[in-house]
This record gives sequence, structure tokens and C-alpha cells, in this order.
Amino acid sequence: MGRRIVISWAFNVVALFVAAWILDGITYGDQWWTLLIAALVFTVVNAFVKPILTVLSIPFIVVTLGLFYFLINILMLYLTDWIVPDFEIRTFWWAVLGAIIVSIVNWILNVAFGEPEEQARLAY
Repeated sequence: MGRRIVISWAFNVVALFVAAWILDGITYGDQWWTLLIAALVFTVVNAFVKPILTVLSIPFIVVTLGLFYFLINILMLYLTDWIVPDFEIRTFWWAVLGAIIVSIVNWILNVAFGEPEEQARLAY
């Protein structure tokens, strides 16, 4: 479990960096440690809060054909914004674009390096 979290954290560092680099509406300030902390918070939120919200939102996810699940991803970015002081998302639409970029970058990293669960299983 610990190795999976570390790999997810590393992927999220890259994904949030790319989102902040591409989009003007997402910033982590001038400090790298803010990006590292934001990625750690984002990883923990995705690991513990997102599954609970997903289970509670199953009816909405089904009715909206998965669109509500994308809104949960946006909410996870906003929760990270709320917890980490120097990590900032300016508007909802920047969060939408940020969620898309973070999802795409994480997908690319998972394809290139494998799923974190698979990597942790192969390490043992």
C-alpha cells in the first residue's frame, strides 16, 4: 500500500506540474515544495475521500452516465486547493481543464510505467 501511494504521489506531482505549466488558472506559486505538498494532499484525498464520495454518488453517476464522476475529480482538485494555501485554482472552468489534464497525464504515466498497484505487486 505504501509503495502504491508513493508511485501515485509521483504521478500526481508530474500531473499537477503539467496542469500548472499549461494553464494560467492553476498555480502553485514559486515554491517546489508547494507542488510536492499539493500532490501529496491530492493523492491522499484521491485515496481516501474519493472512494467514499464515489460510493455515495453511484445513483448520480449512473443517471449522468459517468459525468458526475468527472465532477468528483474536479471536487478533489478544489479540496486540494482548499487545504494547500499556495495551490490555487482560479475558477471552475480552470478546474475542469485541470482535471482533464491531470487525468490525461496520469493515464499516460500509467501506460508508460504501469499501474501503481501492478508496480507494487511486481516489486515483491
